[in-house]
This record gives sequence, structure tokens and C-alpha cells, in this order.
Amino acid sequence: MPKLKPDTQRARREHILDAAEHCFARAGFHRCTMHDICKEAGISPGALYVYFSSKEALIAGIAERNRADFAARFTELAEGGDVVRSLGALAQHYFVDEPAHKQLMFVEIGVEATRNPQVGEIYRSVDEFCTASFEALFERLLAERRINPELDIKSLTRVFEVIGDGLFWRRATDPNFDAAQSIPAVMRMIEILLGADVSVQPSTNTRVEAKEAIQ
Repeated sequence: MPKLKPDTQRARREHILDAAEHCFARAGFHRCTMHDICKEAGISPGALYVYFSSKEALIAGIAERNRADFAARFTELAEGGDVVRSLGALAQHYFVDEPAHKQLMFVEIGVEATRNPQVGEIYRSVDEFCTASFEALFERLLAERRINPELDIKSLTRVFEVIGDGLFWRRATDPNFDAAQSIPAVMRMIEILLGADVSVQPSTNTRVEAKEAIQ
């Protein structure tokens, strides 16, 4: 059997991760089986195990993919001039544009992280990466006097995360929740928390420093 080209391998891996996301969201981590994921992806068990040896390995793949996506989007946010508008665009993507099953999947993984040490380690690594990214951004914005929060940066970041977690949970569990309708009010609250001065535009050097800060 000829070896698949790297692009084909990457495409198949992504396809399997997409199938796993749907299965975990629909059935939960424990009820979902590797056979279910094979059926969703339309592949044989042998083809699945070439890429992922277990459900935990699938979660690790999903987590890494989402971490990479967040890092790319966060770089754009950090380089933007209007921080509140950029944060609003990030919220629009994660809480409105992304399919609702992704929020439900993250809730499932979060719950499993409280029981399964391996999943917990994966979950916390992504969470810590996001925390460090926002802390670095807020520290830089404070140093540039573009924000003037009453809270210290660690507390500000924690409140920011609680707001994001609440939006994730509400969209995952409440079919009547309209995230698009809620985001303007949420962003106004965040603007107040930041004490943001969106009239100040960062210099080119500042944008380079922002990119380096999250790498």
C-alpha cells in the first residue's frame, strides 16, 4: 500500500478530529466509542488507529488544534489598534459563528477533565496557554496606558475568563440563548473593566512586541 502524501494525511487527521468532535458533543466522552467515531468519519478501525490510539489521544488532537487556532486569532487581536473591537470579533467567532456543538464538546471535555487525569492535564494546558496570552496582552496594554483597569492584571484576566466560560456554558446548555444579542452588552461590560482608551493606536514596534509576547 503506497504511503499517503503529507497533505492527504493531514486532511484525514482533520476529518477524524471533526468526526470525534461531533461524537463527543452528541453522546459524551464515556458513551462515545471508537466505533462510533469510525462510523461518523466513514473509515475503518484500522484507519482510525493509524492516527489516534485512544479517545484521550483524540482529545489531545482536538485540544492542540484549538490551541493553534486560538493562537493565530489572538495574534491578530494583539496586533489590532482597537482592542475592544478586536475582542468583540473574537467573541463573535467563538460564541456565534462556531457551530454550537463545539461549545457542548468543550463542556464534555471540561467535565471529563475532573475525573480523568490525562484529560485534565490536556484541558489545563490549553487553559493555561489562554490565560498567559491574555495576561501578557493586558500587561502590555497597561504599560502603554491604553487600558486603565481598577483590578490588577491577574484578577482582570480571571474575571475575563469567567465571562467567557459563562458564554460557552450558556450556549452549550440553553437552546434558546441568543449569543449574538448578548455580546454587545458583554463587550460594554468588558470595556468598562478594561478602562480602555481605544483612541490610541499602537506603533509598528508595538505590534511586533505583541506578536513576540504570545509566542
